[in-house]
Amino acid sequence: MINEKICKKIKLERTKKGFSQEELAHTAGLNRNTISKIETEQVSPTIQTLEKIAKALEIDFSTLTDVSKVDL
Repeated sequence: MINEKICKKIKLERTKKGFSQEELAHTAGLNRNTISKIETEQVSPTIQTLEKIAKALEIDFSTLTDVSKVDL
C-alpha cells in the first residue's frame, strides 16, 4: 500500500510541476520507461531512484515520500 501511494505521489508532483514523463526522466537521469513503470506501479522505485526524482522535481526527499495525505 505504501508503494502504491509513493507511485501516485510521484505522478501528482510531476503533474503539479507541469513535467511530462519524458521531461522528468531526462532531468532525473532516468529512462522515460522507468518513470512510466513507477507511476503505473509495475516496478517499485529504489531509494536512489526516489532521490533522483525528488531532486529533479526540486522537492525534499521527505516531501516526496510523505504519503500521509495521498488517497488511493
